[in-house]
Amino acid sequence: MTIPSTVRAAVGLAEGDLVDVRAIGNKIVITPQLVIDRSKFPTADDEYTPGQRRAIDASLAESEKGPYYGPFRNGSEIAAFMKKRRRGARPSKSNKSRGTSTSRSVPLSS
Repeated sequence: MTIPSTVRAAVGLAEGDLVDVRAIGNKIVITPQLVIDRSKFPTADDEYTPGQRRAIDASLAESEKGPYYGPFRNGSEIAAFMKKRRRGARPSKSNKSRGTSTSRSVPLSS
């Protein structure tokens, strides 16, 4: 499409720029489009060493294996599932010792 040079200059268009063309009523509306060069933005590959990237990829692959629960129809089903799951879990040793220990406030001395 050829746009007169005076019009291109007025709106800052150069050859090869992308435009959006729409028919609105009996008019043709041409709007310049902003194009973002994504190659100038950092990617996650630039932020990690190859070893770190392998560890992340392995962790993601492991998490995709599951376990998965649900689907749940509503929040009540989720709450019931969590309550049942919590009842089935055994308390850890650190939780047992926490229940029997006592604590008290002691003023700091200078």
